[in-house]
Amino acid sequence: MRVLFEIVHPADVLFFKRPLETLRARGDEFLVLSRHKDIACDLLDEFGIPHQPISSSATGLANLAGELIRRDVATFRAARAFRPSVMVGFGGVAISHAGKVTGIPSVSFYDSENATLQTRITWPFISRLYVPQSYSGKVPKERTTLLPGVKELSFLHPTAFKANSDKAIAAGLDEERDNFFVRVVAWRANHDVGKSGWSGDLLRHVVSRLSEVGKVHLSSEAPLPDDLLEHTYTGPKNAVHHLLAHCRLLVGESATMASEAAVLGVPAIYAGRDFPGYTRELETAGLTRNLVDARAETLIPLIEEMLAIPKVQIEAARDEYIAKCPDWGKAVVDALDRHQMS
Repeated sequence: MRVLFEIVHPADVLFFKRPLETLRARGDEFLVLSRHKDIACDLLDEFGIPHQPISSSATGLANLAGELIRRDVATFRAARAFRPSVMVGFGGVAISHAGKVTGIPSVSFYDSENATLQTRITWPFISRLYVPQSYSGKVPKERTTLLPGVKELSFLHPTAFKANSDKAIAAGLDEERDNFFVRVVAWRANHDVGKSGWSGDLLRHVVSRLSEVGKVHLSSEAPLPDDLLEHTYTGPKNAVHHLLAHCRLLVGESATMASEAAVLGVPAIYAGRDFPGYTRELETAGLTRNLVDARAETLIPLIEEMLAIPKVQIEAARDEYIAKCPDWGKAVVDALDRHQMS
């Protein structure tokens, strides 16, 4: 089998890491088309995954449209040259367009209902779509498969990921105190146009409160104020989940990292702008708490409430949740086998 992967975000690297390893072990061939977006290319390099960057992330609708055109052209040319049996992406905009023109099957995994512009220009052309059962957005029903669980079960499923304490320590874990992970984002994706995140004052309130009882590891897509730089996470990019697994709590405006914490059995507060179906499902399962319109007077009390919950309680809820879900890493490979050209 020959597989073309479209990677546009750091989370895509993690999502496809195990499927890529499986294909490599089987002797299949693959081509990874990457994108300069935050640490996506750095992660691919650290994991030893060869890739071909074909665009850089842009901001604003006009620039995003220009980037999409460049990605479409580059993906079409790569598909004509590589001649894959199947193409796959998380979202999969460019592969859906290239697949429609070339006749090569395109497979998309996705989980964000709020990306309405992206889905409108992808779903009509994609060959097969896989979304979580919790997904509530419009889908091409005759071409869609629902999977229980969340995408993080591709790389953090208990059968595939074991937190390593040595790697956590090397990444900055303080063994003498509780550790907390705080994640803020830049809101620059195509579905984030017109949105903004936490204020500097709110971030300071959160970091100040957590610093009173432990060590704060602060990860930000945007530049941080000078007075918060001492809390910046500086460990290896590919070791962050080993650290996160040893944390007492995650607080942030990243739905993805809240979901990662939940799968690892770490209590999480998601205080972002959009609440896709999987965020509501994880809250119902007792793994996370969602907070709309986060302010210091609402977020700090919720932090206190979450700190009062024993971590073993969250871990038990995590085990119960995962027992009902498939290994998404294997599901990706199964999908590629199923939908490749005969």
